Amino acid sequence: MKSLYGKFLLNTIAIMIVSSLIAFLAVNTYYHQVLKGYNDEKNMGIAESIASFIETNEGLDLEQYLETQAATGYKLYVVNEGKTATLYGEPFRVENLSKSAIEGVLNGNAYHGMRNLPSETFVTGFFSSELANTVGVPFSYEGSKYALFLRPDIKMLFTEVHYILGGMVLIMAVISLLSMLVVAKKLIDPITALTAATKKIGDERFTNVLDINRKDEIGQLVKSLQEMTEKLSENDRIRKEFISDVSHDFQSPLLNIKGYSELLLDESLSIEKRQSYASVIQSETERLSSLTQQLLLLTSLDQLSSPLAIKNFRLDKQLKETIRKYRWLLEEKRMTLSMDLDEVNFNGDPAFLEKVWENLFSNALKYTSEEGVIEISLKEKERSIVMSVQDNGIGINDEEQERIFDRFYRADNSRTQEISGTGLGLSIVQQVVKLHDGTIRVVSNKDRGTTFIITLPKL
Repeated sequence: MKSLYGKFLLNTIAIMIVSSLIAFLAVNTYYHQVLKGYNDEKNMGIAESIASFIETNEGLDLEQYLETQAATGYKLYVVNEGKTATLYGEPFRVENLSKSAIEGVLNGNAYHGMRNLPSETFVTGFFSSELANTVGVPFSYEGSKYALFLRPDIKMLFTEVHYILGGMVLIMAVISLLSMLVVAKKLIDPITALTAATKKIGDERFTNVLDINRKDEIGQLVKSLQEMTEKLSENDRIRKEFISDVSHDFQSPLLNIKGYSELLLDESLSIEKRQSYASVIQSETERLSSLTQQLLLLTSLDQLSSPLAIKNFRLDKQLKETIRKYRWLLEEKRMTLSMDLDEVNFNGDPAFLEKVWENLFSNALKYTSEEGVIEISLKEKERSIVMSVQDNGIGINDEEQERIFDRFYRADNSRTQEISGTGLGLSIVQQVVKLHDGTIRVVSNKDRGTTFIITLPKL
């Protein structure tokens, strides 16, 4: 596979060759279509002035005069009545003048060889050094008839200025080519670095990937790659932490179950201890079951971009049904519950949203002491629906608020003394709310309580 730099070099050379060819064809076409007649007319005027000068100046040395004219930049081909031809100046590349053309000029007719020269694709008529590519006029000298054929000597017409201009064009072409190669290298080097960076990312090496500072499209690509790398690095960190946390959260209850199961094998245990150990095993089993269910729910949320079964339902009724499930715990802890619920019809996934209310309400119950207060509000705005769960429990400090939605994160041990959790509930809440294009925020003060506020758009 050829490198991008090699392809650029070949393409550049090909473009220069093709453009030169197109330019040549365009100029050649322009000469044949436009300039050829003008060139013929101009040279015909010069030939006629030479013939006129010869005829009007008696005693003129014809040989010397024609040699002088040839020295000024012309090729002259003179034929006398006896068909003897004399060449003045540089020889023609091809002597292809027809006898009929010579006879015609000797008989007093003008010859327009430049105007009538056949058009050829790859031969520019202006530079074609052919005897047929001339103009011819008759003249008389000392009682004899002559035919004069004339065309410019292109070599002599190329002066120092033309060479300077030609050199300038050549130098410009070389410098342009070299400059393009330098520019191409500067463009391709970052792409090479990007390729190496993607290989590093593929090997899960996310540090010191790129050091490219540009303001153009490549710079934007580098910036996007850097952002992607940071996100991949963060996802990699979260994945490893997730695996570690899952392993820990599964290992702890499994060890407890194993340990208490071994203790139950002791036949000398009293009934009270057996019941206590069995209660621990049952509690740890339920914890494992809850953890497994929540992990499966998170997996389904992660894998599908929109796993929602949208239905229209009464959101206030769903909240009341969810709260009714926890009535026993409210009574057990002698807590006060106040509800301010508008009648709200909402388009969403009732199954997933029920998990949101369950997690928020169970957290409020979990982290609020006995005889505490919980307030639940549901308000319908012009373009949104706002639901809040407020408690006067132990609260969350500012540092912990930034991480409470992370998976497996628990704010502190005191928050899990009464009812152990998995650390996945708020992650589920946040993801479900996002899937409904909503937002969730927390307002909390340590030892003064916490308020979770969810805003859902009207779909």
